Amino acid sequence: MPSNETEVKAKNILERLAAGDLLISDGATGTYLQQHGLEPGGCPEEFNASHPEVVQGMAKAYFDAGSDMVLTNTFGGSRFMQKKYGFEARVSEFNRLAASHAKSQVPDSNHYVIGSIGPTGEFLQPLGEVSDSEMYDAMTQQVTALVEGGADAILLETQMAIEEAVIGVKAAKENTDLPVIATMVFDKGPRGFFTMMGVTPERAVTGLREAGADIVGANCGNGIEVMLELSKQMRAVDDGYMLVHSNAGIPDLVKGEVVYNESPEYMADRFNQLVEMGINIVGGCCGTGPDHIRALSKLLRG
Repeated sequence: MPSNETEVKAKNILERLAAGDLLISDGATGTYLQQHGLEPGGCPEEFNASHPEVVQGMAKAYFDAGSDMVLTNTFGGSRFMQKKYGFEARVSEFNRLAASHAKSQVPDSNHYVIGSIGPTGEFLQPLGEVSDSEMYDAMTQQVTALVEGGADAILLETQMAIEEAVIGVKAAKENTDLPVIATMVFDKGPRGFFTMMGVTPERAVTGLREAGADIVGANCGNGIEVMLELSKQMRAVDDGYMLVHSNAGIPDLVKGEVVYNESPEYMADRFNQLVEMGINIVGGCCGTGPDHIRALSKLLRG
């Protein structure tokens, strides 16, 4: 095929969304790794070095199931989180490897690797001891390594504090030219939806947009029914590109094991409702796997 035709067909995520495409994301990372040898309390990011075949297999499983994009195994890949495991000196290595492993499984140029950056677990000053500049440097370290490994976009996910999320968006925007996605995690209480740090969906969406996020949304924390309600609330204040990653319900403890009860078929039908309200990227979070993505892809694309 002539090179100019190839270039015409290769579009980044934002170009796909601008063309009206619906994108299907992947399912859970932690759930998959736990099913493939990660022990309780183990470091998921260390698997990028010690079990490359598992990390590569995870990306392949999701791409094969119908995902247009897969997240890197770097949710806890910051120096703050890795210090708890004694791996703070290997942060860049783990992030670079994670992106490279996922990239090796991309079937073509219209499938993407998304660099995942989860919460650092730290509080910014004056509530905590970490300064804005220290947080920025840590996130820049992750972003840089993910780009070196081949990431096609950066995702700040499961964020709880708007201040940390904004610093993450800034680090990604100032150190890459990639699309930047930012999502927060909300709980529903008697007064409505809030993050653990008291951020409402409306404030989250507005603040993340102002910081420069190209795509905003929510992930984790809730099953698909609650995510539908949350998505309506976010859509009421924002008409830009939006992503939703839903858990497979709220986990139950059954015979000592954590079990998520929402089936692929149950979730897929409700994901269709998310699409109807204009959510541009849909996928799974905790408890979901390739079977959920396969059911979602079958329903939305046949």
